[in-house]
Amino acid sequence: MPNPFNQQVIDEFRANHGRVGGYFEGARLLLLTTTGARTGTRHTTPVGYFPDGGDRVLVIASAGGADQHPDWYRNLLAHPQVTVESGTFTYEALAVVLEGAERDQAWARAVETDTGWAAYQEKTDRLIPVVALHTLPNPGPPNINASSPGEAIKVVHDVFRRELALIRKEMATTEGGTTLGAQLRVNCLTFCQGLHNHHTGEDTILFPHLENDHPSTAPVLARLREEHERIADLVTALRRAVTADGSDPAAARTEVERLTRELEAHLTYEEEQLIPLLDTDG
Repeated sequence: MPNPFNQQVIDEFRANHGRVGGYFEGARLLLLTTTGARTGTRHTTPVGYFPDGGDRVLVIASAGGADQHPDWYRNLLAHPQVTVESGTFTYEALAVVLEGAERDQAWARAVETDTGWAAYQEKTDRLIPVVALHTLPNPGPPNINASSPGEAIKVVHDVFRRELALIRKEMATTEGGTTLGAQLRVNCLTFCQGLHNHHTGEDTILFPHLENDHPSTAPVLARLREEHERIADLVTALRRAVTADGSDPAAARTEVERLTRELEAHLTYEEEQLIPLLDTDG
């Protein structure tokens, strides 16, 4: 069983689709379930993570700078397949410990974002591991933690809202600076890719299904598709801003604000129009 503090975080996380208060409020947090190295018992631990683009996220086995690796790290060395809960999705992942230059680059991004990681390393002689959690292919639809199709749309949308709010907060810390931090660039690019994938899925699967079953939705879906195109243009502009030589923070903040306004209006309209229809179908 997790200790009482961790169990409280786990319960709150699961009850609120990944949103928690207290110490972890506003942090990127996931629940990592590993298999005990000696006992074979499953253990769940709240862990902070970093976006890393593509199909993986990064976690750091800091243990607060203790001289011993955390239990979850020793477990995944013995049993690399783990379960990840993001608050919205639950999926299987393969844990791979980063080594050499790849580990050092990821660690440098983390330290640049939060100097607390460097303070942990100073407290111990062990090299603090960085672990990549690679999403394993799922032959079926994603496992969304929702009780209805309409709720699924809302909780997925809220992921984008929360991540964009975090990026805006991180962008605010760059005011007056001349370049963007490396991890902040990765956060933006990961967000952009996730949003692109979500809209592609709607355009190719959800919307044709609704058109077939509910022809009267054609005008609504036409508007949503047009909004997808406008948002795609804004996503492209944000990608350019964060990957340009020098990555001017002011330009990136401008693009984030433009995207935020357009996306929030789009998500709200889609929820108003589609959630009642999807829940009626369900």
